[in-house]
Amino acid sequence: MSHPRPSVETRGLGYRYPDGHTALRDVSFRIHQGESVAIIGGNGAGKSTLLLHLNGVLTPSSGEVRIGDLAVTPDTLADVRRAVGLVFQDPDDQLFMPTVFDDVAFGPLNMGLPPEEVAARVTQVLNTVGASHLAGRPPYRLSGGEKRAVAIAGVLAMSPSILVMDEPSDGLDPVSRRRLINLLSGFGHTKIIATHDLDLVLDLCSRVLVMSAGEIVADSSPAVIFSDIALLERCDLEEPLSRQRR
Repeated sequence: MSHPRPSVETRGLGYRYPDGHTALRDVSFRIHQGESVAIIGGNGAGKSTLLLHLNGVLTPSSGEVRIGDLAVTPDTLADVRRAVGLVFQDPDDQLFMPTVFDDVAFGPLNMGLPPEEVAARVTQVLNTVGASHLAGRPPYRLSGGEKRAVAIAGVLAMSPSILVMDEPSDGLDPVSRRRLINLLSGFGHTKIIATHDLDLVLDLCSRVLVMSAGEIVADSSPAVIFSDIALLERCDLEEPLSRQRR
C-alpha cells in the first residue's frame, strides 16, 4: 500500500443488483485514517451493500472506491484486502474451519506467512479478544458472543489498518455487547461500523453517515445527527435509547 494507514474514499459510487434493484446512488465520502465512523439507516438503506464495496466483495456499477492511493479493482484486491478487514454481520459466514485456531490462522496462512509467525499472530489476537481459551473448540459450538469475538480475531490476524464491521452487536446479550464495545474502543484502527445499535454509535463513533434509499443524506457528529428528530424520522430511525430516557 502507498500508506500504512490509508484513507477510505468513495466517488459517485453506484450499484445495481442483477435483478435490477438499485442499492447505491452516487455515494461519495472520505474517511480519514484513525476515524471511527458509523453508517446508519433503516432496513434496505444500502448499508451492507456499501460495506461490501470497501474491500472488493462487490464491484461498483458506477463510480469508484479508493483505499489510500489505490482504486479498488480486480488487480488491487490483494493489497486492498490486506488493508481492509471486513467482519460480516453473521459470524457463521466467516467461521468454517474445524477449530477456532484454524479459523483465525486461515487468513495469515493464505498470505504466505511462515507457520511460526501465523501461530504467534493467532495467539496474540485470540488473547486480544479474550478468546484464548476457545482455540481448540469447534466454532459451531460457540455462543453468539464467542463467535463474534473469533470472527474479529480472524480479521485482526491479517493486520488490517481499517476495520469494517456490519452490525457487530447484533444478537449479543448485554454482557457480550459491553465486552465488544470495550474491545473496539481500544483499537487504534480506522473503524467503519454499520449498525442499528445507536447507543453503540454514541460509545464508539465521532462521525455518523446517514443512509436512505441508497444515498448519503447526512454526514455529521453523533450529537448533531441524533438531535435532528425530523431527519431520524425520515430515515426510519429513532434517538438512541440513552437519549430517550433523559
